[in-house]
Amino acid sequence: QVQLVESGGGSVQAGGSLRLTCAASGVTDNRYYMGWFRQAPGKEREGVAAISSSGATIYADSVKGRFTISKDNINNILYLQMDRLKPEDTAMYYCATDRRPFNNLLYLRLKSSYKYWGQGTQVTVSS
Repeated sequence: QVQLVESGGGSVQAGGSLRLTCAASGVTDNRYYMGWFRQAPGKEREGVAAISSSGATIYADSVKGRFTISKDNINNILYLQMDRLKPEDTAMYYCATDRRPFNNLLYLRLKSSYKYWGQGTQVTVSS
């Protein structure tokens, strides 16, 4: 059974940085893709960044140039480095994974593309 545990959230001032971590267990092969999503109160969950099993990445326009997704394939740990944070980045952040076939990286930004989800970690950015 795949399990995901996020950590690293917290409260920072605008312009600050945080690094989120997602530890994955039960991942039995190297075909899994992984993604970070966020959900603010009263809003839909949105894809922030994702990484394919081959290391290709895709970002939401709102975080491009500020956030970096990376993965430690040996230890099955997913990271999200968040720099120059803005108040609008405030949300619960979730990591997710699955291994369905796809042919377009945009697929990885859809929440419907993922079966396995973590419990989330809160990020709050104050102005």
